[in-house]
Amino acid sequence: MKPPARARSSRSHFRPAALAAIPALAILTAPTPLAAQLLPIPPSPGAPIAIPRLTGAIELDGVVDEAAWDAVAPLDMTMYAPNFGGALTERTEVRLAHDDRYLYVSGRMYDSDPDQIRVGTFYRDQYSGDDILAVIIDSYNDHETAVWFVANPAGVRQDRTVSNDAEFTNGMPMNWDWNSYWDVVTSRSDEGWFAEFRIPFSTLGFQATGGEVTMGLIAYRMIPRKNERHIFPALDPGGGRLGFAKPSRAQRVVLQDVRQSAPLYITPYALGGVRQTPVLDGQWRTERDPTTEAGLDVKFSPTSNLALDLTVNTDFAQVEADDQQINLTRFPLFFPEKRQFFQERSSTFDFNTGGFNNRLFHSRQIGLDAGEIVRIYGGARAVGRLGGTDFGLLNMQTAPQGDRSTENVGVVRLRQQILNANSAVGGMLTSRLGSAGRDNTALGLDAVVRWVGNEYAILQWANTFDEATEQEGGLESGLLRARLERRRDDGFSYYAEAIRVGADYLPGLGFQSRRDFSHGGAQLRYRQLSSETSPLVSRAIQVATAHYFRNGDGTAESREIRPEIELDFRQGSNLTFGGLSSFESVREPFAISDVVVPAGEYWFHEATFMFRLPRSSRYRGEYNGSAGTFYDGTRLSLALNPAWVLSKYLELEAGYEINRLDFANRDVSTTTQLARLKVNTALNPRISLSTFGQYNSALGQTTFNVRFRYHFREGTDLWIVYNEGLYNERDNGLGPRRPLSSGRAVMLKYSHTFVG
Repeated sequence: MKPPARARSSRSHFRPAALAAIPALAILTAPTPLAAQLLPIPPSPGAPIAIPRLTGAIELDGVVDEAAWDAVAPLDMTMYAPNFGGALTERTEVRLAHDDRYLYVSGRMYDSDPDQIRVGTFYRDQYSGDDILAVIIDSYNDHETAVWFVANPAGVRQDRTVSNDAEFTNGMPMNWDWNSYWDVVTSRSDEGWFAEFRIPFSTLGFQATGGEVTMGLIAYRMIPRKNERHIFPALDPGGGRLGFAKPSRAQRVVLQDVRQSAPLYITPYALGGVRQTPVLDGQWRTERDPTTEAGLDVKFSPTSNLALDLTVNTDFAQVEADDQQINLTRFPLFFPEKRQFFQERSSTFDFNTGGFNNRLFHSRQIGLDAGEIVRIYGGARAVGRLGGTDFGLLNMQTAPQGDRSTENVGVVRLRQQILNANSAVGGMLTSRLGSAGRDNTALGLDAVVRWVGNEYAILQWANTFDEATEQEGGLESGLLRARLERRRDDGFSYYAEAIRVGADYLPGLGFQSRRDFSHGGAQLRYRQLSSETSPLVSRAIQVATAHYFRNGDGTAESREIRPEIELDFRQGSNLTFGGLSSFESVREPFAISDVVVPAGEYWFHEATFMFRLPRSSRYRGEYNGSAGTFYDGTRLSLALNPAWVLSKYLELEAGYEINRLDFANRDVSTTTQLARLKVNTALNPRISLSTFGQYNSALGQTTFNVRFRYHFREGTDLWIVYNEGLYNERDNGLGPRRPLSSGRAVMLKYSHTFVG
């Protein structure tokens, strides 16, 4: 039934080495004829299917009543959860078609109880327990990356990217901060809800061979009140936490005679505002710093497999504030990239060097210095794919900041597919060049090989050249990494890893939490899927261990043993509990808040738990806790992160983390607290207000980040941004009483995109 019609070494040390490495990069990433020598990898589900051309006009109104849609066969949907292969409780019809410029997706999401259809939010890129329709498209057919488009019944969009085949082995494989140009319109009736997507081929990017384009496709519908997911193709739930979004498992689809247009997006912006900063000059006074700025961003795709971004006087005033963290270790904290300029196919620049955060290139090193904003004069970025080669180039020029001179930063990344669709070798070259004797360059080579079935091997080498450091060279300025893993989440899985990082390894554009160590780590996991009558979807048991040794004398610096049991419940919640035994050898005292951990060697042990409510619930959240010994004392830790969807106009997200540290033998104790409250309000998908407040006892401040957005259309926005910090304590007994405000700023920014 159809819906109704309408309802360092010196520079001389570096440059010869770097230049000599460039031919090696070219050789390493050149196409290779070895593909036939490896055991075959199981193909994605089914033979490729054709996506038909539209046979008539479509009005993008979300009604899905055109004859052209009825001429297209719907996809064969399967229940993914809660019972794989079970009978669908609601009828879902998803169709795909294309013309010369666009890929179209329609959905008829019939519902026997349409009053229960959920619209949780009007806020873009926010999932609040909504009913949704989504498509995941591996547009370059590389079996590893994809773009992900989602809409709820109010037509609110989410768009994100997928990398590393949706595996968490190299960090977060989803990028929620990517936004692009596409359209969706929805409608509702007494039969359900309906949607039409229109996605430009210039947004997707692709490679054509003889007029034919092959892509990977996954489509799904989520009915949150039932925790029911309908999916195409029929993917089983053994693929892991994001098994329903893995590009390697997507259905291959073929499009004929696709010709990408090459739109030019020119987005100038104008910004004005004022910053007020308290200054102590005998007495407290306030300095006012008015600001007016203008700049320009340009996006252009001259070919279907190349995307160019240009920026002049780059500004990120509208970017949401970072989630603050309290550091309970002696190692630096990591903060993710949120700025839009760096998001387009950002996975091209991935070069993870072990752990969740370590990497040879981290774009937050550009335009930020110890949390302070550094002006970016401008830059250019190019990403694309040619044959089996992914490539990325970036170059930017920054202004002087403090005692740091103006800098030029550059990155070159090449990655060549070899042997099969899930294996590649590549290289990366980064440079940070200034005029104050601080030049830094890094070179890395990596290989990821799927050698049989779900078995992978990862090999990496990196070396850095830093002008400000008397480097010994060889192993001391380098990194070596080897890893074996099985990427399958049902039955047995494992990883084993070895890393060596030298004392002089200094990636100037990367992130490395510790240096001068050798590491060995492993994990063994067994996950068993349950029967349909069980309240559990699956249960898993695992044990992981990690060991860090000092390179100088071979002594242990850190050790960790973590056994855990994980239960996934059929209604969507998750419970993980276990233990953690840690060893730390501390040679230099370090501070945690207002207490000091003295030098010494410590074994300590704690019990841990994590409980996660279903993400599809109107009231959701994650709750963590631990209790046990901690260095020469004890620690009790609790973290509460609830979220509550009051209506589609209002959502509250809160967080509270407390750590109570007691060192009874030294008669010392402290309590650290971190509280967050985010209030998201929206009148409709165009007008929204986000208020984000954070209290941090370790920093002694409470901060507010308020962002009002009027979204005229894609690429054209008005932002009003207000930031302020408040001192938690104003009397320090050392002089005049502090003002309440530690500084405030108000900015108004307007950007308008012209499409040529």
